[in-house]
Amino acid sequence: MKKVLILGGGFAGVDAATHLCKEDYEVTLVSQRDFFYINPTSIWIPTHDASLKDVSVPLKDLSKAHGFKYIVDGVKSIKAKEKIVTLDSEEVIDDFDYLIVAMGANKMKHKGIENTMSICGEPQVAEDIRDKLDELIQKGSGKIAFGFGGNPKDSSAVRGGPGFELLFNVHNMLNKKGLRDKFELTMFAPMQKPGARMGEQALGTMAKMFDKYKINSRYGKKIKAFENDGVVFEDDSKLISDFVMFIPAGDGHKVVKESDLPQNEAGFVKTNDYSEVDGFDYIYAIGDIAALEGPDWRAKQGHVAEVMAKNAAFNIVAKDKGLKERKGYQEHLNIICVMDSGDGAGFVFRDDKKAFMMPMPVFGHWLKKGWGKYCALSKLGKIPRIPGL
Repeated sequence: MKKVLILGGGFAGVDAATHLCKEDYEVTLVSQRDFFYINPTSIWIPTHDASLKDVSVPLKDLSKAHGFKYIVDGVKSIKAKEKIVTLDSEEVIDDFDYLIVAMGANKMKHKGIENTMSICGEPQVAEDIRDKLDELIQKGSGKIAFGFGGNPKDSSAVRGGPGFELLFNVHNMLNKKGLRDKFELTMFAPMQKPGARMGEQALGTMAKMFDKYKINSRYGKKIKAFENDGVVFEDDSKLISDFVMFIPAGDGHKVVKESDLPQNEAGFVKTNDYSEVDGFDYIYAIGDIAALEGPDWRAKQGHVAEVMAKNAAFNIVAKDKGLKERKGYQEHLNIICVMDSGDGAGFVFRDDKKAFMMPMPVFGHWLKKGWGKYCALSKLGKIPRIPGL
């Protein structure tokens, strides 16, 4: 039985482990956390609509359901040419036939970033955001800024969707409490048209929502620094805020940057369409850690990571069986998002042929809630996987 070592316990890593276990490979998964985190539904933790437990699936349950082994530890180094992986605990792993790198990305470093909190950060930060919002609500008024940044070396590493979703959910929460008129909400980003990758229709719809909900915007200025009372831009203008929720763009993983793995300019692992790492016939890179090739609107998303995982597993099996067929992720490259607002949602889709945003009042919110439960149950094998979800 051939052995596969998977580094990372997110969407990419867990799905790769699941698919390979079905093909009778001996799989060991290394994760910094002892649970799989359903990031897209973490937006409800700050508004008390979900708990950390609600958006987490224990690795022990996933391991039991699918048969892979797991180690809760961080990755310290990868020596690809020597076929050696060292963990933070100093454990050295060198007994494997295939290595799948799926540890996600690090974040861009901004001056004063410690004065912000990110909904796309470590899981417990979502609870910290909740507590900060509770503090402001107790006070009865405040100014809250929501923003996200870009990586000039890799446009696919931007993650702004959760920022918009949290903004709309906070607006909705304050409305329910009768406090919305006591709070100033502002969205900021260095791009002239944040969210442009979703298409012109989506941009127009978002602009109308901002007007309707009386949400301010500060776009098109690079971020100079974050301070304890707001955001300073490149022209030294300042967005005063009692609290800043900011999602930094992704950056190449520190372990990758220090390794002998091939990288693009931003430090993401270079692969071909089949997720095979350039120059190494035993290594695959999937999910956010991989350099995503494609059109300017491409984006690193969970469903793309899952496609990469499934295809990488298929390609490993095909290689071992001596088959020529391979599967790539490029033909599946698109943007799919149910952008939740707390009282509804908008369905966003984009590929090379079309781009649109379809409003889904009320129903959309419950659709995304349902997806969160589907995600957990399907990962555990308790309900069938729906193709494409």
